[in-house]
Amino acid sequence: MRTAQTFTLLCMLGAFGCAGTSQSILISEYDEAEMDAAIERARREVDSFIRELSNPTGTSHAVKVPIEDNGEVEHFWLIKVKYEQGTFSGEINNQPETVTNVSMGQNWTAKSSEISDWLFMKDGKMHGNYTLRPLLQSMPPDEAAKARAMLAEP
Repeated sequence: MRTAQTFTLLCMLGAFGCAGTSQSILISEYDEAEMDAAIERARREVDSFIRELSNPTGTSHAVKVPIEDNGEVEHFWLIKVKYEQGTFSGEINNQPETVTNVSMGQNWTAKSSEISDWLFMKDGKMHGNYTLRPLLQSMPPDEAAKARAMLAEP
């Protein structure tokens, strides 16, 4: 188990009390092996997201990227995301909690091999967002239930 890690949840369509913005939450515990597997799955399936992004059938496309500063790592969702020549670009969609080298709204780029997750909305369901799943057990039950209900693949 890992403790006191900051993660960013993308709040979609008011599901978590906000509309299209992100919020950072401090998760006290989660299964590190499950999180590593979730990140690996997102990277393994990123080509399907790239195809979706190039010919969208959904909305609210985003990628999650880890950003390091002075030995600390915080994961941020990038919105208004684009993909060109192996690199994603977009705007950081939340205020930093741990790192100090980025700010909300700042443009950021990351290679597809560096992302930690991706997501998009389609037919009212969230596709991707694999890193959310290991966090569900540590979330307040009502928030976890709302998140599960939004996942295309719980």
